[in-house]
Amino acid sequence: MTSTGTFPQIQAPTTEERPTEDTRHGITRVDEFAWLRADNWQEVFRDPTTLEPSIRDHLNAENIYQTALMADTVELQKTLFQEMKGRIKEDDSSVPMKDGPYAYGSSFKKGGEQPRYFRTPRDGGPEEIILDGDLEAEGKAYFRIGGLDHSSDHDRLLWAFDDKGSEFFTLHVRDLTTGKDLADQIEDTGGGGVWNAGNDGFFYTRLDQNHRPSKIFFHALGTDPAEDRLIHEETDPGFFMNVAGSRRKDWIFIGINDHETSEYHLLSMADPMAKPLLVAKRQTGLQYDLEEGGDIFFILTNADGATDFKIMTAPVSDPVRANWKDLVPHEPGRLILSVLGFKDFMVRLERKDGLPRIVIRDRNSGEEHMIAFEEEAYSLGLSGSYEYDTDVIRFSYSSMTTPSQLFDYNLRTRERVLLKTQEVPSGHNHENYVTRRLMAPAHDGELVPISLIYHRDTPLDGSAPCLLYGYGSYGITIPASFNTNCLSLVDRGFVYAIAHVRGGKDKGYAWYEDGKREKKTNTFHDFITAARHLVAERYTSHDRIVAEGGSAGGMLMGSIANMAPEAFGGIIAEVPFVDVLTTMLDDTLPLTPPEWPEWGNPIASEAAYKTIAAYSPYDNVEAMHYPPILAVAGLTDPRVTYWEPAKWVARLRKLKTDSNPVLFRINMDAGHAGASGRFSRLEEIAYIYGFALKVTGKTAVEPTK
Repeated sequence: MTSTGTFPQIQAPTTEERPTEDTRHGITRVDEFAWLRADNWQEVFRDPTTLEPSIRDHLNAENIYQTALMADTVELQKTLFQEMKGRIKEDDSSVPMKDGPYAYGSSFKKGGEQPRYFRTPRDGGPEEIILDGDLEAEGKAYFRIGGLDHSSDHDRLLWAFDDKGSEFFTLHVRDLTTGKDLADQIEDTGGGGVWNAGNDGFFYTRLDQNHRPSKIFFHALGTDPAEDRLIHEETDPGFFMNVAGSRRKDWIFIGINDHETSEYHLLSMADPMAKPLLVAKRQTGLQYDLEEGGDIFFILTNADGATDFKIMTAPVSDPVRANWKDLVPHEPGRLILSVLGFKDFMVRLERKDGLPRIVIRDRNSGEEHMIAFEEEAYSLGLSGSYEYDTDVIRFSYSSMTTPSQLFDYNLRTRERVLLKTQEVPSGHNHENYVTRRLMAPAHDGELVPISLIYHRDTPLDGSAPCLLYGYGSYGITIPASFNTNCLSLVDRGFVYAIAHVRGGKDKGYAWYEDGKREKKTNTFHDFITAARHLVAERYTSHDRIVAEGGSAGGMLMGSIANMAPEAFGGIIAEVPFVDVLTTMLDDTLPLTPPEWPEWGNPIASEAAYKTIAAYSPYDNVEAMHYPPILAVAGLTDPRVTYWEPAKWVARLRKLKTDSNPVLFRINMDAGHAGASGRFSRLEEIAYIYGFALKVTGKTAVEPTK
């Protein structure tokens, strides 16, 4: 593959080889770059300054190299940043959501990086700032606010922050009368908490040293956190755990799950000293979620072979599995995504024929009606309500050409009220753009959806560059929603496309199952199929396609680089999960045991070992031509550790047989999500887009459209 763009001939950093061997199931692998994994990685997550100097020197050398190779795009990056910033309403504010005597919302001040949280009187009035993110972030290289929960008496605010990027959150309690935080402070939490009924204490999740949410505690205000009562402990490292509350303030839900099995325990908010009630014991493959419904619970589940899920009910007095009854039956091809319960209504978000819709059910009559839209591809978001006894819910709508719209919807009268349309201060005329939904025939006859947007003036003769985005894991669906950032590419003649590959739930739960474990390679084939279909339909050509994906989507990037490097003109892998086999063999890492249901357990299973080894990007780098590749990572990332892309980049440079560069940019002050501020994150996107424009030869600073 020869890139259209040109890079200066600068010597890339050389990575010392220190071969180590690992033998499993009689198979020996040699890893010459394993030393890049810091032995004290847990300490580094908490204090990045403890990173071993030789590793730090190597990462700094990588940053110097990528900066030099991208030096000629600096002005372009500045222009891209200003364009993207210009599409953001700097002093934007949410529409407050009502809860009792107040309405709660968030806003940004002009030039602010972090959100401010406020409340007003229920029916309007002056704003009271209850948490100022910019103020809290002062002096910190990284800062991200976690969960917020105001007490039901509206006197206190439970809030959390992470100032390392490692996702160890510190919990604080703010007195909303004085605006000051109380002495109660708890470190190493999962990022949120839930008040009890008396508002004199809260439940929270504590992370262990391996970053696993292993314990749920109750903290009584004014007491020593060391004396907090242990509510529940999860001893299986393969399961995630979280705590949530009901809108009626009567139940605490303790949710335990991996990627295919779930379990719930219930606790009365009024009695934090009680023993939690087990609803249904975990059974491999059985998934269920609980939602409040007054004297019943609504249960979203795949029980009884309901692959695309159904809704059942159970009495609050005895919600065990034997008492579950069908309410909304299973319908193959209609994937029910979530359920919200209210006093007189039940609301569900579902996807059918690849598109989302909201369905409202009158709990008294059983009558149902639907909220749907007519565009070829669009996105719906269901916000619901803080309140249980209400007839009004909130939802959002957008498409790739239509800015986000926020609606209040009356469940009883079916009146839809537009509350807000996303403002694009620099201007946006949706008629300048075209959005399409294509179906690409895959290698096995399946049809892979592709959502795309392009400028109406872009020639569709194969000459247009294309950014093709993909993810394809954990059942996550990438919505066809409005993205102001990609307009900087589209206005420069790009086709921006999303490949809805297997591994997501875009076409139902079976679409997810057909892209995991032993069927994982379907994800990669689907993405390559999408690229080839775009070329066949004359939207672009192979040397003009830049592929992009992050995290598990970064693993997708590493895999397609090995499988079909000739199909792409460039590849962007953000926080890429590229050393899959090594990570799944290391059960000390934060996410490894919970990930085994998604990828397989190569420690216990030789078959799983061989399956993962056959596609793991790091293990399949070959002596062949690769297109230009950009890897982006964060030093304190607990999800995809920095050494995965560092090792991958080193092996690519060692083995590949072309002169195309491999760039590695690592944020030494951030984790999985990258820079924490809204504008500093735009600078990262401007850099990534600068790379895409450079490799496709479109380095003119100003847009062409």
